[in-house]
Amino acid sequence: MTNVVARYEELLAAGELREDADQRAAVERLAQVQEALEEHSAPGLLARLRGRRSEPVRGLYMWGGVGRGKSMLMDLFFECLAIERKRRVHFHAFMLEVDKMIGEERKKQQEGPVRRVAARIAEDVRCLAFDEMVVNNTADAAIMARLFTPLIEDHGVTIVTTSNRPPHDLYKDGLNRSLFVPFIELIERKLDTLSLDGPTDYRLDRLAGLETWHTPLGDAATAQVREAFFRLTDFDPDDAEHVPSGELDLGGGRSLHVPKSLKGVAVFSFKRLCGENRGAADYLTIARTYHTVIVVGIPVLSPENRNEAIRFTKLIDALYEHNVKLFATAAADPEALYPSGEGSFEFERTVSRLREMQSDDYMARGHGVE
Repeated sequence: MTNVVARYEELLAAGELREDADQRAAVERLAQVQEALEEHSAPGLLARLRGRRSEPVRGLYMWGGVGRGKSMLMDLFFECLAIERKRRVHFHAFMLEVDKMIGEERKKQQEGPVRRVAARIAEDVRCLAFDEMVVNNTADAAIMARLFTPLIEDHGVTIVTTSNRPPHDLYKDGLNRSLFVPFIELIERKLDTLSLDGPTDYRLDRLAGLETWHTPLGDAATAQVREAFFRLTDFDPDDAEHVPSGELDLGGGRSLHVPKSLKGVAVFSFKRLCGENRGAADYLTIARTYHTVIVVGIPVLSPENRNEAIRFTKLIDALYEHNVKLFATAAADPEALYPSGEGSFEFERTVSRLREMQSDDYMARGHGVE
């Protein structure tokens, strides 16, 4: 394997990347993490003397808006890191695993189930690389510090992660956020924070030639949003049957199944989002969690399906206010989506937002409330 800086230089020379000061700073810091981890993992007396309880290699927290190259840099780092005990995983998937492991440990009726889970994880991992660190439920927020403190301080695990938000904005305005503050303090003590918040949204390049609103419904429209999903997530289209799904915690013991959920991109049917009884809080959770939402099967709306239309309006409001990119398959263009009848006048505001969400200016915005 090679040094991550050398690999980055190769991609620049080949024209696959453009020079970017923020990316350059991140690559150089990742190279330091790589070198230290490989040195600590090397065989020999020094490594044995250090042992598993040695001071861990300082990790890295890279944050920035959608398309700033965070996942690409993580790809390079993980590919180049020449140690065996490494793991890269989407943060949401990791926390689902942790929840299951905690349940297993609690059944043993011993003290400290979270610390025992940390020890189990550390048996196989020296470096944990996370995609899209985001916290949107109280259960995760409550255990984060209790899990990661022993992982880092007792077992010497190095954390490298990406996020759309700086550490102090994680779980912002969340319920019982005071339980989460110790985790933020841990991140600030044990990880370096780097911003990749430059002006270039590299993910937009991947969407060149693709529209966001596709009508009429049918195979052609479906193929277009399918192409957008694979470009945004780097997932192999030939392995489409194994795209990860997810369960989104809506609070109050409720959850929402996400048929396709990967790297901050979610795919839903209109029926699932607007045909079921949902409120503004549900849509707000979706908007905070995903930077891109794909909605398929939007029908023509009318007074006969007014409830679905009202929910759709609330969904678009939440996505718009959080600068979420929207891709859709629909039976009609926005202007013809609710053509007449009671409620059509109020729907004009939604039409205006749908049109703005297709603009280059909107697509270039970073995820989150401005």
